[in-house]
Amino acid sequence: MTSIPLGDGAARHGDGSTLAPVIAVERLVKDYGSIRAVDDVSFAVRQGEIFGFLGPNGAGKTTTISILCTLLRPTSGQVRVGGHDVTRDRNRVRHSIGLVFQEPALDLKLTAEENLYLHARLYGVTGSEYARRLREVLELVELWDRRRDKVETYSGGMKRRLEIARGLIHYPKVLFLDEPTLGLDPQTRNHLWAYVLRLKQEKEMTIFLTTHYMNEAEYCDRIGVIDHGRLVTLDTPARLKEGVGGDVILLRSRSPADAVIRELGQKLGLRAAADGDAVRLEIQDADRRVPEIVRALSVGVDAIEVRKPTLEDVFLKLTGHALRDVPGSGERVSPMVRAMRGHR
Repeated sequence: MTSIPLGDGAARHGDGSTLAPVIAVERLVKDYGSIRAVDDVSFAVRQGEIFGFLGPNGAGKTTTISILCTLLRPTSGQVRVGGHDVTRDRNRVRHSIGLVFQEPALDLKLTAEENLYLHARLYGVTGSEYARRLREVLELVELWDRRRDKVETYSGGMKRRLEIARGLIHYPKVLFLDEPTLGLDPQTRNHLWAYVLRLKQEKEMTIFLTTHYMNEAEYCDRIGVIDHGRLVTLDTPARLKEGVGGDVILLRSRSPADAVIRELGQKLGLRAAADGDAVRLEIQDADRRVPEIVRALSVGVDAIEVRKPTLEDVFLKLTGHALRDVPGSGERVSPMVRAMRGHR
């Protein structure tokens, strides 16, 4: 079993004393009948960090975030958000968080301003305080000039930005983003991330996100890799990539992969494996050793690629497979739908 460097998630005061983590999860389990969607997961999130869950559909990301946001009840384990228990203190948890769902949750027939007004009233934000916050969050996501337009006239990217503004209007301790850029074009995704990073810098807000986009996970201060309901590892992106074991070389040859792998082992003592239509190996100082590898192989080398490890490599090394979608996954059912069906 892979060891999991959890860390205590604690931040420190200037005098050296510690702050409790904003999110603390201990041995979380969630079952749906005979199916275990979340399997003995433990982690902590520090104040002011961007914390990410990286994994495919069906891995347990959305189920976990739904429990943290009180939309689902855990089967067992202890979960605290903002110092409050998600089962016993659900209302206090809900007042301390903002949530941007994976699926749209705006009223398209209302204006942006009207959508935010309804949300603010639910959280007790009224009067001059509401007016101040309304302008602040809409200017943050660059929608102030469109505040009186109906949301049905917005593009997909504008709707996601409005959902972030709605999640911020009551100044939450933690902002949850469940696959925040799913379905957006690359340019809009980049703009959305600019807003998220601005929140971290200007508001020192704790941001918890789920994603299966490797490039987005790079923005996180720490990443939890989750697969089949289990937390495989947790660390910074840089440390996770250091653990891959060196640079990545992909060799392509007209010869069978097993012949290439056999020669690499016999002649150079290198361990390699088939990776799609290529042979993959991980070694230190790859640029220096490529000529040696090519000279040693009697099989023909048609192409060779050398690159630094990515989070995709991390996921492959830790789980034994590439990031993938799981057809029929229970996570394809919205947590809101589950809640309405009584899965509490």
